[in-house]
Amino acid sequence: MAKVNIGLRGWRFEESAVFTEEGEFKPLDEVPEEPRERLVRLTYLVEQPCDACYLIHGEGDVARCARAAIVYGEPGDELLLCNDHEADFLYWYREEGGKAHRGEPAFRDRFHEWFADGGRAPDGYEGLDHVDTDPEELPEPPTPEELHRRLNEGFEGQQIDLHERRDDEDADPADLDLGEVDLGTDYPSR
Repeated sequence: MAKVNIGLRGWRFEESAVFTEEGEFKPLDEVPEEPRERLVRLTYLVEQPCDACYLIHGEGDVARCARAAIVYGEPGDELLLCNDHEADFLYWYREEGGKAHRGEPAFRDRFHEWFADGGRAPDGYEGLDHVDTDPEELPEPPTPEELHRRLNEGFEGQQIDLHERRDDEDADPADLDLGEVDLGTDYPSR
């Protein structure tokens, strides 16, 4: 089997990892972790605007932004582009040092900074030639609601009674072992 794009160009999936022999999407628990993470993320990304368009028009005029057609980067720190702005990204990546940020959490931010500072591909700069082969052959990806249902199927969770008093609630804070906690560090809030 070959590699295919699903929803957006950029992230490629091994057909055998995500599709059954009948050509339908596999149940999520049968899809390997990395492609599963990308598939789930794609359900959110396919409706999002192009990052470059968004930098031009902003939240106040998001309706003028083209819908994303291409995704680059890693899930959670991806860069979304429309067909018109892909050449700008490729120029930045190939000619302006963008490749040095590949795989870094700041990958998207570095492109945003370059683009916001007026960085653009020169007129006539060649992007990539994309060849769509039988896009009608691919089944429709599951909706976000369907993915949510599949992910939570059989998940019982854990109930926590917020009114129940914890045993260590009366513990003396001086007894806490904070040996490995750096109190001078800003820890994430999530």
